Amino acid sequence: MDNAFTIAAYVVAAVLFILSLGGLSGQESAKRAVWYGIAGMALAVVATLIGPGSGLWLASLILIGLGGAIGVQLAQRVQMTQMPELVAAMHSLVGLAAVFVGFNADITINLVEAAKAAGETIEGSFAQLVAKKTQVEINILRIELVLGIWIGAVTFTGSVIAYGKLAGKVNTAAAKLPGGHMLNAGAALGSLLLLVMYLSGAGSWTLVIMTLLALFIGYHLIMGIGGADMPVVVSMLNSYSGWAAAAIGFSLGNDLLIVVGALVGSSGAILSYIMCKAMNRSFISVILGGFGGPAGEQMAVEGEQIAIDADGVATALEEADSIVIVPGYGMAVAQAQQNVAELTRKLRGKGKTVRFAIHPVAGRLPGHMNVLLAEAKVPYDIVLEMDEINDDFPSTDVVIVIGSNDIVNPAAQDDPNSPIAGMPVLEVWKAKQVFVSKRGQGTGYSGIENPLFFKDNTRMFYGDAKASVEALLAKMS
Repeated sequence: MDNAFTIAAYVVAAVLFILSLGGLSGQESAKRAVWYGIAGMALAVVATLIGPGSGLWLASLILIGLGGAIGVQLAQRVQMTQMPELVAAMHSLVGLAAVFVGFNADITINLVEAAKAAGETIEGSFAQLVAKKTQVEINILRIELVLGIWIGAVTFTGSVIAYGKLAGKVNTAAAKLPGGHMLNAGAALGSLLLLVMYLSGAGSWTLVIMTLLALFIGYHLIMGIGGADMPVVVSMLNSYSGWAAAAIGFSLGNDLLIVVGALVGSSGAILSYIMCKAMNRSFISVILGGFGGPAGEQMAVEGEQIAIDADGVATALEEADSIVIVPGYGMAVAQAQQNVAELTRKLRGKGKTVRFAIHPVAGRLPGHMNVLLAEAKVPYDIVLEMDEINDDFPSTDVVIVIGSNDIVNPAAQDDPNSPIAGMPVLEVWKAKQVFVSKRGQGTGYSGIENPLFFKDNTRMFYGDAKASVEALLAKMS
């Protein structure tokens, strides 16, 4: 009876997760989708607690309480600008959990085999499941747990480095050890050899060394990827965490874990592929740690950056009929979205056409800017994707770029040796006037110089984005 209830609950939870994933594709349905996910997870936890093999109620409730308390604290303290690194940190925990579960499965298998040889039995639902398997099935189980451990270990260290880069605690430039990709290939081949030895009965020490190699691969892969590609990296690590969970689901015989892991893994991989296409990146190149890429010296940038004050920008906005705002991570850091929304309302109140241009990889996560603008109650119908608005820039009077660099960088089209060469960008330089809200003259997160800042029709509106927009609001009558 308990088993039947658990299976039914898992089916309903899986349906809720699918509905949640589907609803997240649109801004209007996203809130409902989150509640579907919450309900599905709550049902899955309850079904697991009271299903077959349940026990240790007090310990389970204490751990759930502690986890919930930590989650509440994080939700209250983490700013929207910190969400990308929080997501990376969460991925690392999923990977670490897969490693622990995999090693626990290996220990259980060894104990069951030793007990069989001694004519004894071991209690526990997983131990009893292992005891019923043939030797061939046990070897398959070992392959499954190895995949979970290996992918989990890669995900763990890769996510830790991604967190460090996103949080500014690790250098965002691509960095590899001497030997570069050959080290990764050697570690992967070593892992395969150790797998063969492990299946041949060499012992669990092979699993330990294999895990260490996987931890190195995760570290070295992500260290070799530059800041410009971090949105893809976060999405790809999300996919890795899903596949790690699915592999462990096979090991434990947990159908829901398999389904959810496959959903996360496949959706993350598809999203990563879409983002790579949007950035004109090779999907294989990115997941292999930036393999290949442009060679040669980048083109020198000529000219000077000309500054402008709030009075000059306000005058241009008063005279303009069509205005496009391009938000980026700088807007998120300054928490300027509410002020930008107020500026939009004022300009539209004067009868001006105001729209937002969103690049697929604006910010540090897919949809980052859409979430911020929705939070500030900017109407959905004036928030347009790159493909919808790029052709309109030549007829646009004023473009305001707020804290963006790579997504408006003409070097992507003009310089074949640029790290972002070939990446589709918002062609803002084709507008009559461009104003760039930026804190200073630095190159920003990815470290790539932007020729846009030196063009004749561009003026630099220096300062914190929130303060700069506040100054504009004060000038608008």
